[in-house]
Amino acid sequence: MAGQLRSGFQDNVFSLPISSIVPQRAITASIRRSAVFRQIKSSVQEVGLIEPVVVFPHGSKNFLLLDGHIRVEILRELGISEVRALVSTDDEAYTYNKRVNHIPPVAQHFMLLQALNSGVPEQRIAAALNVDTAAIRKRAKLLDGICPEVVSILRDRKISAALFPILRKMKPAIQIATVEIMALRNDFTLSFAKTRLALTPPDLLVEPGPRKANVGSTAAQMLIEEDIEVLIRNLKRVEDSYGADILTLSVACRYIERLLGHPKIIRYLERSHSDVLETLREVVSAVHPSGKLSTAA
Repeated sequence: MAGQLRSGFQDNVFSLPISSIVPQRAITASIRRSAVFRQIKSSVQEVGLIEPVVVFPHGSKNFLLLDGHIRVEILRELGISEVRALVSTDDEAYTYNKRVNHIPPVAQHFMLLQALNSGVPEQRIAAALNVDTAAIRKRAKLLDGICPEVVSILRDRKISAALFPILRKMKPAIQIATVEIMALRNDFTLSFAKTRLALTPPDLLVEPGPRKANVGSTAAQMLIEEDIEVLIRNLKRVEDSYGADILTLSVACRYIERLLGHPKIIRYLERSHSDVLETLREVVSAVHPSGKLSTAA
């Protein structure tokens, strides 16, 4: 069929001799000394190779290595003779890993808790991540004292884990206000968070302490003015797009309303996706309060 998408990889994962794999770059001494190299090596030693490497056929018996140079080098160092590999249908080194985002700290925290609650020992997790058990306990307590609204805002943000101890010193209302301003400014730096903490009145802190002498009213006034400017700029952006957004939402809701008029669709959603159905009904009712939604026959 014309225009049909072609798979970028063969369907199966193959076990290939490492001797048949031809790297495209050398692993330098500085890479070997890096924390990433040590962490991957520790993980491979503790739990084995999790992610297959990516190769492309090169000649009759060899394979060109597209993705996974560090993993292959570590396996060679450990004396392992075979590696699990995905075989690419193209020799382009632009693999899926180029678009994989780093896991945000909040997501890491929940993954760690899930592992601990499943019975995985702290010592094994620490060995796999090449850290000590104290670091694992610290990561497990990352969100202690952080209110749920803040966790929701920061869930998918690529931020420093050091931000949370700063927020933890604030009462919930100030935590929320701080991260909302950070989101509006698109500024999640530690320096901004520390400035907000320094300018927070003592009665809004969890443990009130003396103010720093070098943070005065001028700095506070500048920060407030910047916040107001950001709020006005974002309000103007919302005002400019409001008409088009409402029109798009109205058209989309009318279409959803028509879909929800089919008993078969309703029955399917009630059986398999009741939460989605409830959300769709709430959205349509909010936009078209007089609209009558069908129920399952």
